[in-house]
Amino acid sequence: MVHEVPADQEAFDALARERGWSDGLPLVPPTPERVARYLAEWGTAPDEVIGALPPSLAPVTAEKLAVNAVMAGAPAAALPLLRAAVEAVADPGYELHALNATTGSVTTALIVNGAQRHALGIPFGAGCLGGADGRAASIGRALQLVMRNVAGQRVGVTSQSTFGQPGRVNGIVFGEWEERSPWAPLAERRGVPGDAVTAFGTMGTANICEVVATDADVLLKFVGRALAHPGANGYLVQLSFAEVVIALNPVWAALVGRAYPDVDDVRRILWENASIPLSEFPRQHQRQYEDIGWVDARGRVPLTRRPEDVLVMVAGGLGGLHGAALHSWGTTITQTRPVRP
Repeated sequence: MVHEVPADQEAFDALARERGWSDGLPLVPPTPERVARYLAEWGTAPDEVIGALPPSLAPVTAEKLAVNAVMAGAPAAALPLLRAAVEAVADPGYELHALNATTGSVTTALIVNGAQRHALGIPFGAGCLGGADGRAASIGRALQLVMRNVAGQRVGVTSQSTFGQPGRVNGIVFGEWEERSPWAPLAERRGVPGDAVTAFGTMGTANICEVVATDADVLLKFVGRALAHPGANGYLVQLSFAEVVIALNPVWAALVGRAYPDVDDVRRILWENASIPLSEFPRQHQRQYEDIGWVDARGRVPLTRRPEDVLVMVAGGLGGLHGAALHSWGTTITQTRPVRP
Protein backbone atom coordinates (compact mmCIF):
# COMPACT_ATOMS: atom_id res chain seq x y z
CA MET A 1 0.00 0.00 0.00
CA VAL A 2 1.28 3.46 -0.94
CA HIS A 3 0.48 6.43 1.29
CA GLU A 4 0.65 10.11 0.40
CA VAL A 5 2.72 11.70 3.16
CA PRO A 6 3.59 15.35 3.79
CA ALA A 7 7.24 16.35 3.44
CA ASP A 8 6.94 18.74 6.39
CA GLN A 9 8.20 16.99 9.52
CA GLU A 10 5.61 18.32 11.96
CA ALA A 11 2.78 17.46 9.60
CA PHE A 12 4.22 14.01 8.99
CA ASP A 13 4.66 13.40 12.72
CA ALA A 14 1.01 14.24 13.29
CA LEU A 15 -0.05 11.86 10.52
CA ALA A 16 2.26 9.12 11.82
CA ARG A 17 0.78 9.35 15.31
CA GLU A 18 -2.72 9.20 13.86
CA ARG A 19 -1.88 6.13 11.74
CA GLY A 20 0.03 4.34 14.52
CA TRP A 21 3.39 4.50 12.74
CA SER A 22 5.07 6.64 15.40
CA ASP A 23 7.13 5.64 18.43
CA GLY A 24 6.60 9.07 19.96
CA LEU A 25 9.85 10.61 18.76
CA PRO A 26 10.16 12.88 15.71
CA LEU A 27 10.30 10.97 12.42
CA VAL A 28 12.01 11.87 9.16
CA PRO A 29 9.35 11.93 6.40
CA PRO A 30 10.06 8.95 4.09
CA THR A 31 9.59 10.81 0.84
CA PRO A 32 9.94 8.81 -2.40
CA GLU A 33 13.18 10.67 -3.12
CA ARG A 34 14.73 9.75 0.22
CA VAL A 35 13.67 6.11 0.00
CA ALA A 36 14.90 5.82 -3.59
CA ARG A 37 18.27 7.27 -2.58
CA TYR A 38 18.61 4.74 0.25
CA LEU A 39 17.78 1.85 -2.07
CA ALA A 40 20.19 3.14 -4.72
CA GLU A 41 23.03 3.41 -2.20
CA TRP A 42 22.20 -0.08 -0.98
CA GLY A 43 21.93 -1.47 -4.51
CA THR A 44 18.90 -3.61 -3.69
CA ALA A 45 15.60 -3.94 -5.57
CA PRO A 46 12.68 -2.45 -3.62
CA ASP A 47 10.52 -5.58 -3.88
CA GLU A 48 13.17 -8.02 -2.67
CA VAL A 49 11.78 -9.93 0.31
CA ILE A 50 14.10 -10.26 3.31
CA GLY A 51 11.81 -12.21 5.61
CA ALA A 52 8.37 -12.42 7.19
CA LEU A 53 8.04 -11.22 10.77
CA PRO A 54 5.31 -12.23 13.24
CA PRO A 55 2.76 -11.60 14.51
CA SER A 56 1.55 -10.15 11.21
CA LEU A 57 3.86 -12.35 9.09
CA ALA A 58 3.91 -9.50 6.59
CA PRO A 59 6.93 -9.65 4.29
CA VAL A 60 9.75 -7.24 5.04
CA THR A 61 10.82 -5.97 1.64
CA ALA A 62 13.91 -3.89 0.97
CA GLU A 63 11.65 -0.89 0.39
CA LYS A 64 9.84 -1.31 3.72
CA LEU A 65 13.16 -1.61 5.50
CA ALA A 66 14.43 1.53 3.78
CA VAL A 67 11.26 3.44 4.67
CA ASN A 68 11.64 2.65 8.35
CA ALA A 69 15.38 3.39 8.27
CA VAL A 70 14.64 6.81 6.79
CA MET A 71 12.00 7.52 9.44
CA ALA A 72 14.40 6.47 12.21
CA GLY A 73 17.19 8.68 10.92
CA ALA A 74 19.45 5.67 10.37
CA PRO A 75 22.07 6.02 7.62
CA ALA A 76 21.65 4.22 4.31
CA ALA A 77 24.99 2.53 4.99
CA ALA A 78 23.33 0.64 7.85
CA LEU A 79 20.86 -1.18 5.58
CA PRO A 80 23.08 -4.29 5.15
CA LEU A 81 23.35 -4.55 8.95
CA LEU A 82 19.60 -4.07 9.33
CA ARG A 83 18.95 -6.68 6.68
CA ALA A 84 21.08 -9.20 8.57
CA ALA A 85 19.25 -8.28 11.78
CA VAL A 86 15.88 -8.93 10.13
CA GLU A 87 17.15 -12.27 8.83
CA ALA A 88 18.29 -13.17 12.35
CA VAL A 89 15.02 -12.35 14.10
CA ALA A 90 13.01 -14.01 11.30
CA ASP A 91 14.64 -17.36 12.13
CA PRO A 92 11.98 -19.62 13.72
CA GLY A 93 14.38 -20.38 16.56
CA TYR A 94 14.31 -16.75 17.60
CA GLU A 95 10.61 -17.07 18.49
CA LEU A 96 9.82 -13.50 17.44
CA HIS A 97 6.07 -14.07 17.73
CA ALA A 98 6.42 -14.84 21.42
CA LEU A 99 8.86 -11.97 21.92
CA ASN A 100 6.52 -9.47 20.28
CA ALA A 101 3.41 -10.73 22.08
CA THR A 102 4.65 -11.54 25.59
CA THR A 103 3.84 -9.82 28.87
CA GLY A 104 7.59 -9.57 29.46
CA SER A 105 9.64 -6.40 28.99
CA VAL A 106 11.82 -7.86 26.25
CA THR A 107 13.53 -6.31 23.26
CA THR A 108 16.11 -7.33 20.67
CA ALA A 109 19.71 -6.41 21.37
CA LEU A 110 22.09 -6.33 18.41
CA ILE A 111 25.76 -7.10 19.09
CA VAL A 112 27.94 -5.99 16.19
CA ASN A 113 31.25 -7.51 15.15
CA GLY A 114 33.75 -6.75 12.41
CA ALA A 115 35.09 -3.69 10.62
CA GLN A 116 31.56 -2.34 10.17
CA ARG A 117 31.74 -1.14 13.79
CA HIS A 118 34.14 1.56 12.68
CA ALA A 119 32.45 2.35 9.36
CA LEU A 120 29.03 2.81 10.98
CA GLY A 121 30.22 4.38 14.22
CA ILE A 122 28.85 1.56 16.38
CA PRO A 123 30.10 2.23 19.93
CA PHE A 124 31.98 -0.48 21.78
CA GLY A 125 33.89 1.55 24.38
CA ALA A 126 32.71 4.00 27.02
CA GLY A 127 28.96 4.56 26.92
CA CYS A 128 28.40 1.79 24.38
CA LEU A 129 25.01 0.84 25.84
CA GLY A 130 23.76 4.43 25.74
CA GLY A 131 25.12 7.93 25.54
CA ALA A 132 28.02 7.40 23.14
CA ASP A 133 28.20 9.20 19.81
CA GLY A 134 27.35 7.25 16.69
CA ARG A 135 24.38 5.84 14.84
CA ALA A 136 23.55 2.92 17.12
CA ALA A 137 20.36 4.45 18.50
CA SER A 138 18.99 5.25 15.05
CA ILE A 139 19.84 1.76 13.79
CA GLY A 140 18.14 0.15 16.76
CA ARG A 141 15.18 2.46 16.30
CA ALA A 142 14.87 1.42 12.65
CA LEU A 143 14.53 -2.23 13.66
CA GLN A 144 11.95 -1.34 16.31
CA LEU A 145 9.95 0.66 13.76
CA VAL A 146 9.97 -2.43 11.54
CA MET A 147 8.53 -4.37 14.49
CA ARG A 148 5.79 -1.77 14.83
CA ASN A 149 5.00 -1.02 11.21
CA VAL A 150 5.65 -4.34 9.46
CA ALA A 151 5.63 -7.10 12.09
CA GLY A 152 2.54 -5.58 13.73
CA GLN A 153 3.79 -5.13 17.30
CA ARG A 154 1.00 -3.03 18.85
CA VAL A 155 0.97 -2.14 22.55
CA GLY A 156 -2.11 -3.56 24.27
CA VAL A 157 -3.25 -5.29 21.09
CA THR A 158 -0.70 -7.77 19.74
CA SER A 159 1.87 -6.91 22.42
CA GLN A 160 0.88 -7.50 26.03
CA SER A 161 4.16 -6.33 27.57
CA THR A 162 3.29 -5.29 31.13
CA PHE A 163 5.83 -2.48 31.31
CA GLY A 164 7.77 -2.42 28.06
CA GLN A 165 11.22 -0.86 28.19
CA PRO A 166 13.26 1.93 26.53
CA GLY A 167 14.83 -0.68 24.24
CA ARG A 168 11.46 -1.08 22.52
CA VAL A 169 11.96 2.42 21.14
CA ASN A 170 15.65 2.67 20.26
CA GLY A 171 16.64 -0.94 20.63
CA ILE A 172 20.01 -1.91 22.10
CA VAL A 173 22.84 -1.79 19.58
CA PHE A 174 26.50 -1.96 20.50
CA GLY A 175 29.74 -3.47 19.32
CA GLU A 176 32.37 -5.73 20.79
CA TRP A 177 35.76 -4.16 21.48
CA GLU A 178 37.56 -6.86 19.55
CA GLU A 179 40.89 -5.06 19.63
CA ARG A 180 40.98 -5.24 23.44
CA SER A 181 39.67 -8.79 23.75
CA PRO A 182 41.99 -11.66 24.67
CA TRP A 183 39.60 -14.04 22.90
CA ALA A 184 38.18 -14.40 19.42
CA PRO A 185 35.18 -12.14 18.66
CA LEU A 186 31.78 -13.36 19.81
CA ALA A 187 30.39 -13.82 16.29
CA GLU A 188 33.49 -15.70 15.16
CA ARG A 189 33.14 -18.08 18.11
CA ARG A 190 29.56 -18.60 16.94
CA GLY A 191 30.75 -19.56 13.46
CA VAL A 192 30.47 -16.21 11.65
CA PRO A 193 33.81 -14.40 11.25
CA GLY A 194 34.14 -10.81 10.01
CA ASP A 195 31.19 -8.45 9.75
CA ALA A 196 28.31 -10.02 11.66
CA VAL A 197 25.40 -9.23 13.94
CA THR A 198 24.07 -11.26 16.85
CA ALA A 199 20.41 -10.85 17.81
CA PHE A 200 19.67 -11.53 21.46
CA GLY A 201 16.23 -11.29 23.10
CA THR A 202 16.88 -9.51 26.37
CA MET A 203 15.06 -8.08 29.34
CA GLY A 204 17.47 -5.14 29.33
CA THR A 205 20.84 -4.28 30.80
CA ALA A 206 22.06 -4.74 34.36
CA ASN A 207 25.20 -3.17 35.78
CA ILE A 208 27.64 -5.26 37.85
CA CYS A 209 30.02 -3.22 40.01
CA GLU A 210 33.17 -4.72 41.56
CA VAL A 211 35.94 -2.38 42.74
CA VAL A 212 38.12 -4.63 44.94
CA ALA A 213 39.08 -7.82 43.10
CA THR A 214 42.60 -8.09 41.67
CA ASP A 215 42.39 -11.84 41.06
CA ALA A 216 40.62 -13.36 38.06
CA ASP A 217 38.97 -16.14 40.05
CA VAL A 218 37.65 -13.76 42.68
CA LEU A 219 36.29 -11.47 39.97
CA LEU A 220 34.63 -14.25 37.99
CA LYS A 221 33.04 -15.73 41.10
CA PHE A 222 31.62 -12.32 42.02
CA VAL A 223 30.33 -11.62 38.52
CA GLY A 224 28.81 -15.09 38.26
CA ARG A 225 26.98 -14.69 41.55
CA ALA A 226 25.70 -11.29 40.41
CA LEU A 227 24.12 -12.87 37.32
CA ALA A 228 21.80 -15.15 39.31
CA HIS A 229 18.73 -13.65 40.96
CA PRO A 230 15.39 -15.40 41.57
CA GLY A 231 13.35 -12.93 39.53
CA ALA A 232 15.31 -13.54 36.33
CA ASN A 233 13.23 -15.02 33.52
CA GLY A 234 15.83 -17.76 33.27
CA TYR A 235 14.42 -19.25 36.46
CA LEU A 236 10.90 -19.69 35.08
CA VAL A 237 10.13 -23.39 35.30
CA GLN A 238 8.08 -23.14 32.11
CA LEU A 239 11.27 -22.53 30.14
CA SER A 240 13.57 -25.30 28.98
CA PHE A 241 16.59 -23.06 28.59
CA ALA A 242 17.97 -19.57 29.12
CA GLU A 243 20.97 -17.55 28.01
CA VAL A 244 22.85 -14.57 29.38
CA VAL A 245 25.31 -12.12 27.83
CA ILE A 246 28.07 -10.79 30.03
CA ALA A 247 30.17 -7.88 28.74
CA LEU A 248 33.50 -7.59 30.53
CA ASN A 249 35.18 -4.19 30.38
CA PRO A 250 38.68 -4.24 28.82
CA VAL A 251 40.42 -3.96 32.20
CA TRP A 252 38.58 -6.99 33.55
CA ALA A 253 39.08 -8.83 30.25
CA ALA A 254 42.85 -8.34 30.41
CA LEU A 255 42.95 -9.65 33.99
CA VAL A 256 40.78 -12.65 33.19
CA GLY A 257 42.46 -13.35 29.84
CA ARG A 258 45.88 -13.68 31.46
CA ALA A 259 44.54 -16.35 33.79
CA TYR A 260 42.19 -18.01 31.29
CA PRO A 261 43.25 -17.72 27.64
CA ASP A 262 40.47 -20.17 26.73
CA VAL A 263 37.14 -18.36 26.93
CA ASP A 264 35.35 -21.66 27.54
CA ASP A 265 37.01 -21.78 30.96
CA VAL A 266 35.63 -18.31 31.67
CA ARG A 267 32.14 -19.40 30.68
CA ARG A 268 32.39 -22.48 32.87
CA ILE A 269 33.45 -20.53 35.96
CA LEU A 270 30.75 -17.93 35.44
CA TRP A 271 28.15 -20.66 34.93
CA GLU A 272 29.20 -22.57 38.05
CA ASN A 273 28.75 -19.43 40.12
CA ALA A 274 25.59 -18.16 38.40
CA SER A 275 23.39 -20.34 40.59
CA ILE A 276 21.23 -20.11 43.71
CA PRO A 277 20.90 -22.65 46.54
CA LEU A 278 17.62 -24.53 46.21
CA SER A 279 16.87 -23.72 49.86
CA GLU A 280 16.60 -20.01 49.04
CA PHE A 281 13.52 -20.55 46.86
CA PRO A 282 9.97 -20.90 48.23
CA ARG A 283 8.92 -24.51 48.76
CA GLN A 284 6.59 -24.52 45.75
CA HIS A 285 9.48 -23.48 43.52
CA GLN A 286 11.74 -26.07 45.12
CA ARG A 287 9.34 -28.88 44.23
CA GLN A 288 9.09 -27.69 40.63
CA TYR A 289 12.87 -27.45 40.19
CA GLU A 290 13.30 -30.91 41.71
CA ASP A 291 10.58 -32.40 39.50
CA ILE A 292 12.21 -31.21 36.28
CA GLY A 293 15.75 -32.07 37.34
CA TRP A 294 17.05 -28.51 37.45
CA VAL A 295 18.94 -28.93 40.74
CA ASP A 296 22.64 -29.79 40.40
CA ALA A 297 24.76 -32.07 42.59
CA ARG A 298 25.60 -29.14 44.87
CA GLY A 299 21.94 -28.52 45.64
CA ARG A 300 21.99 -25.33 43.57
CA VAL A 301 19.79 -24.14 40.70
CA PRO A 302 21.87 -22.73 37.82
CA LEU A 303 20.65 -19.72 35.85
CA THR A 304 21.27 -21.47 32.53
CA ARG A 305 21.32 -25.15 31.75
CA ARG A 306 24.84 -25.22 30.22
CA PRO A 307 28.06 -23.18 30.31
CA GLU A 308 27.60 -22.69 26.55
CA ASP A 309 24.57 -20.53 27.33
CA VAL A 310 26.80 -17.88 28.95
CA LEU A 311 27.90 -15.55 26.13
CA VAL A 312 31.08 -13.67 27.05
CA MET A 313 32.24 -10.57 25.19
CA VAL A 314 34.40 -7.48 25.74
CA ALA A 315 33.01 -3.94 25.66
CA GLY A 316 32.85 -0.79 27.75
CA GLY A 317 35.20 1.94 28.88
CA LEU A 318 38.75 1.77 30.16
CA GLY A 319 37.68 3.03 33.56
CA GLY A 320 36.88 -0.56 34.44
CA LEU A 321 35.04 -1.38 37.67
CA HIS A 322 31.79 -2.34 35.92
CA GLY A 323 30.44 -5.17 33.82
CA ALA A 324 27.14 -5.39 31.98
CA ALA A 325 24.72 -8.30 31.96
CA LEU A 326 21.92 -8.87 29.48
CA HIS A 327 19.56 -11.60 30.66
CA SER A 328 17.47 -13.48 28.15
CA TRP A 329 13.71 -13.37 28.16
CA GLY A 330 13.31 -17.05 27.37
CA THR A 331 12.34 -19.31 24.46
CA THR A 332 14.36 -17.15 22.03
CA ILE A 333 17.56 -18.76 20.77
CA THR A 334 20.29 -16.24 20.00
CA GLN A 335 20.98 -15.88 16.28
CA THR A 336 24.13 -14.67 14.50
CA ARG A 337 24.18 -13.69 10.84
CA PRO A 338 26.84 -12.39 8.45
CA VAL A 339 26.49 -8.82 7.22
CA ARG A 340 27.05 -8.62 3.47
CA PRO A 341 27.21 -5.47 1.31
